[in-house]
Amino acid sequence: MADAARFESRLPEKLSQIEQRIAAGMTQALILGAGGAADLTPIHSSNLLNSQYRDVSKQGGHMVGRVGYTAEYAEPVHDPDHPQQFRRAGASKEFLLKGFERAEPKIRRTLAAALKKV
Repeated sequence: MADAARFESRLPEKLSQIEQRIAAGMTQALILGAGGAADLTPIHSSNLLNSQYRDVSKQGGHMVGRVGYTAEYAEPVHDPDHPQQFRRAGASKEFLLKGFERAEPKIRRTLAAALKKV
């Protein structure tokens, strides 16, 4: 019984450590995807690129990561149905999606490594 009580008393601390490791892995995964997106983001004045943000939060029983842009014009620039010409070589429509797709193998390895530490 003593072992069960000791385990139970340490459970909240262990769960907190697990959540921290998962959040750290998620943050690293977002950094990788956001970096890939940054390489493809059209640059006119750097406002769009500089408006990029990332967020990791716990929602219910899930850890959720988000990357986005606060610049009002981010959505039409990203939208493939909104034709535009870009000055930056390598800039692309759907830069956020494509950046994460390119980084997917690294993201998978990063998340797998974070979960192994759990």
